[in-house]
Amino acid sequence: MALLTPSRRPAAVAKEPLPRTLPQRRRGTGSRKQFTAWLFLVPALLVFGLFAWWPIVRSLLLSFQKTNLVEPAVWVGLDNFRTLFDDPLLGTAVGNTLFFVALGLLIGFPAPLALAAIMSTVRRGAGVYRFLVYLPVVIPPVVAILLWKWFYDPGSGLFNNVLGKFGLGPYSWLESSDSAMLSLVLEATWAGMGGAVLIYLAAMVGIPGELYEAAEVDGAGIRRRIWHVMLPQLRPVIGLLLLVQLINTVQVFTEPYVFTGGGPENSTLTVLLLIFRYAFQDGEYGQAAALSFLMVLALALLSAVYLRATRSWSTS
Repeated sequence: MALLTPSRRPAAVAKEPLPRTLPQRRRGTGSRKQFTAWLFLVPALLVFGLFAWWPIVRSLLLSFQKTNLVEPAVWVGLDNFRTLFDDPLLGTAVGNTLFFVALGLLIGFPAPLALAAIMSTVRRGAGVYRFLVYLPVVIPPVVAILLWKWFYDPGSGLFNNVLGKFGLGPYSWLESSDSAMLSLVLEATWAGMGGAVLIYLAAMVGIPGELYEAAEVDGAGIRRRIWHVMLPQLRPVIGLLLLVQLINTVQVFTEPYVFTGGGPENSTLTVLLLIFRYAFQDGEYGQAAALSFLMVLALALLSAVYLRATRSWSTS
C-alpha cells in the first residue's frame, strides 16, 4: 500500500465563511425575545407598583399630613410624630407587642421543632399525623379564634371544665390582665405551627443517615445526636423560620382584636391594634400612617441586624 506523499494528501476543506447577516439575525432574535419578556413583565410590574409600592409611598406622604381622606390634606410636617410620641398608649402598645414576641419565641418557636423531631420517628400513620398538625393552618383565623374563645369561657369553656375535674380553676383566661396575653400566644402557636412542622420534617429528610449512624457508633445517645447532628444540619432552616416568626409576631393583630379588643385594661393592646384605633376609631389617619412607617423601619432594621448576625448559618 502506497503511502501518501505531501503532494498527494487531500486538501483541507476550506471552511465557508459564516453569512454576514448571522450576527444580525442573532441580535434581532435576542431583541425580539427581550421585547416579548418585557411585554409580559410590564403588566405585572404595573399591577405590583399600583397595589404594593404606591400604597407605601402614599402612606409615607400621609404621615406628614392631616386629613380625613375626604377633605384636602394639610401638610403638618412632623406634628403627627410628635403627637404620637406624646401618647402614653404608644409605650403600652410597644411593651405589649414585645411581650407577645417574647412569649411567642419562648412557647411557639421550640414547639414545632420538638413536634417535628417526634414525628420524624413515626413510620406508621405518619400522613395522618401530618394532616392533623397542618389542619389548624387551613382553618380561617377568625373561626379558630372564636373556637378558642369558647374554650376560654370562664363558665362553660372546655379548659375550665377539664381542669375542674382535677380540682383546678375556674380561671379567667381572657378577663385577667395576668393571663390574657398568654392565652393569645397559646392560640396563635396552635394555629400557626403546622407549616413550620412540615418545613422541619422536609429538612430532616435531607439529613444524611450516615451522620446518625456515625454518631451512634461513637456512642452518642438520642440527646447528643439531636444536639450534634440534627440541629447543626437544620441551622439555616431554623434561622429562616426564626426571622419569619419574629416578623409575624411583631405584626400581631387578629388575636388581640377578636379575642379582647386590646383589653382588659389595654393589657393586650399591640402596635397594629393601636394603628387600627388611630385610623378607624379616631380618624387620625396621619398618626396611623406615621406609626406604620415607624413600624416598617423597625422591622427593616430588625431584619438587617438579624441577617447580618446569622450570615454564617447558611454557609457553615
